[in-house]
Amino acid sequence: MTKTAVLTGGGTAGHIYPALALGEELRLRGWDVHYAGTPNGLEAELVPQAGFPFEGFEASGFDRAHPLTLASGVSRVLKSTRRAKKWFNDIQPDVVVGFGGYVSIPVARAAEELGVPVVVHEQNSVMGMANHYIAKKAMAVCLTYDEASGALEKCPCKDIVLTGNPVRSSVVTATREEGRSLLGVPEDATMLLVFGGSRGARHINEAIVAMKDELLAMEGLHVVHITGPKELASVELSLALTEDEACRWHVMGYQNRMAETLAAADAIISRAGATSLAEIAARCIPAILVPYPHATGDHQTVNARCYASSGAACIVADDALDDSSFRERVLELVKDASAREAMRAAAHSAGTENAAAKLADVVEKAASV
Repeated sequence: MTKTAVLTGGGTAGHIYPALALGEELRLRGWDVHYAGTPNGLEAELVPQAGFPFEGFEASGFDRAHPLTLASGVSRVLKSTRRAKKWFNDIQPDVVVGFGGYVSIPVARAAEELGVPVVVHEQNSVMGMANHYIAKKAMAVCLTYDEASGALEKCPCKDIVLTGNPVRSSVVTATREEGRSLLGVPEDATMLLVFGGSRGARHINEAIVAMKDELLAMEGLHVVHITGPKELASVELSLALTEDEACRWHVMGYQNRMAETLAAADAIISRAGATSLAEIAARCIPAILVPYPHATGDHQTVNARCYASSGAACIVADDALDDSSFRERVLELVKDASAREAMRAAAHSAGTENAAAKLADVVEKAASV
């Protein structure tokens, strides 16, 4: 008999993409997969595009400075919990998997009230509020980084499992040849990929633009620079590339084919958000990580430290981007193939691959209890 899983999470791509990666793996194993998210969130667009049935539930947080928002937030949770229970009666899920975001709270509560096992997956090194709440009654909690386990000291859940952060299958299966063809980068070139996440990162853009002459002076180096949509015009103006220079410095505001782009890269400069870091790890790309300093709980810095501790990456603080240390790190990364190979080997040894399969194993175990 076919088993059914409900995946839930929303608010940011960092919650949604790992859930979709798990959905792909479960679907390959013969499961029916449904997704519960907010009706107007990013997940309402991404989930149907990925081919999964989507159900929308209202959910919101609250502002401590405005107590009335607590009442309205609780009201939405209670209403959505009731709706989720009615939905569960129709689809009869065997397990619910929460990935974070407020919407996962009413969906997990509905599962608990109906006796459906709940599994939690935390993408970051610092556990989010929703996941921390759900974990108290979950059958299993899966972590990307062991450092997040500190929040679970009083958690009575049966299993705490280090799985890593799942990535979409396309990220793993894309080939270097596909990426090089897409970007117009020769096979024998060294390719440096620079990006700051879906919105871009102005400070990273400014720091790499300041290195334009040094980087273009390196024979055979191609820079693929994803600026973020709002930063594209200013970066293009600052670079002022000639026609010849533009052949080796590829500037774009956004790239919707990141799987192929990552596959083409020899080295990368990036923020340390959960999804970006998981995809870098899955491809074992030598990296300079520049954590976003204003992330909640400074979790990007903790993420970066956890990953870089194996030697797979190095870290430059955002406030050090204008220092000579950043310039030296970048030049060393693109010049020294042996150093890149050592970082790539360290990434392989860190065991960050096959996270979707590891998480699916935990989900199947929870559903069979």
